[in-house]
Amino acid sequence: MTILCEPDAAAAEEHVLPDGNVRRVDNVWDAARLLSAEPAELLVVIGPNVPTAEALRFAEALRPVRPAAGVVLVRARVDVVMLTEALRVGVRDVVPAGDQAALAEACRRSLETSQGLLGSVPEPPAQPEATGRIVTVFAAKGGCGKTTLAINLAVALAKDRRRVCLVDLDLAFGDVAISVQVKPARTIIDALPMAGHVDTTGAASLLTRYRPGLDLLLAPVTPGDAEKIPPHLVRELLTVLQGMYDYVVVDTPAQFSEHVLIAMDASAHHVLLTTPDVPALKNLRVTLDTFDMLSYPADIRSIVLNRSDAKVGLTADDVMKAVRSPIAAHVPSSREVPMSINKGTPIVIDNPGHPVSQAVSRFVRERLERGAPASRPAVASGRRAGGRRAR
Repeated sequence: MTILCEPDAAAAEEHVLPDGNVRRVDNVWDAARLLSAEPAELLVVIGPNVPTAEALRFAEALRPVRPAAGVVLVRARVDVVMLTEALRVGVRDVVPAGDQAALAEACRRSLETSQGLLGSVPEPPAQPEATGRIVTVFAAKGGCGKTTLAINLAVALAKDRRRVCLVDLDLAFGDVAISVQVKPARTIIDALPMAGHVDTTGAASLLTRYRPGLDLLLAPVTPGDAEKIPPHLVRELLTVLQGMYDYVVVDTPAQFSEHVLIAMDASAHHVLLTTPDVPALKNLRVTLDTFDMLSYPADIRSIVLNRSDAKVGLTADDVMKAVRSPIAAHVPSSREVPMSINKGTPIVIDNPGHPVSQAVSRFVRERLERGAPASRPAVASGRRAGGRRAR
């Protein structure tokens, strides 16, 4: 069977493929799901009405997880720039629309290449070994700057050729997309048809590219969709993403939902954010007591004091006494932070030398890059050991 990715049914009829057993899908995400369900499939033809950026992203995501599968791209216009970029991301061939002979020959060559690869290189496992580190950012009180910190942590971690994914797990009111001013084409809700068999190809089809080395898994945008996401799907996605990235940063809502606890279980580090005001400190104290009750190790948690220099009558020592734990990072207040949010550019990018940027980068170097080993997620001695229900 050949997968033909072409949203225009009339245009699809014009593609004469050597394999008469053709299944048409409307977009690359449906193609990814079909590939997940058909591990023996070796050829995807992407028609001219699929946006080039989506087609190239699909081919780039497919290559490391299904090296034997080939992508042939059909374009209305073929030039040197197009060919160079397509070949760079792993497209086997690019043919002009309407040239059926060229298309048939490209498909034949791609299938021959696939058969040769199958004879010499075994297919990698669908579920890669989970080697990346999950970092969950949490604040039990809203308005502490949690999403802003999560975004800037992800940007700082994505330096030095590291691959990072930022997951917006605030499923009802996620702000990651609007904070960096990207329009969500796909969100976590699109993972529902994959529940129970998520693999790297399927997970990659859900992501939004933000900048080199940093991808986003965005929260749903339609009211009511949050309730449709089952906790086990979050666990599946985090496991797969952990195998695809060096770091997975999870932004959470201000509540201990089942989804949040799953992220906490899987995390190599918990970043707990607070501000120097009594309600936020009280909620942090409750959070720490809850973590102790759930037997999350204390050495994988870091408390970050945001707006640490605010003149509100509480010193850093007062904060430390209130929560009975050391402060790992002090992030100063600055009007440039909300300005960077309104611009859609994280302050770590907009002004790397700013004291806020330096505080975030220092925290990444001192706590996340040299913190608890990636091989020891919290679940190893976490809630299961604490006597709560196992999953």
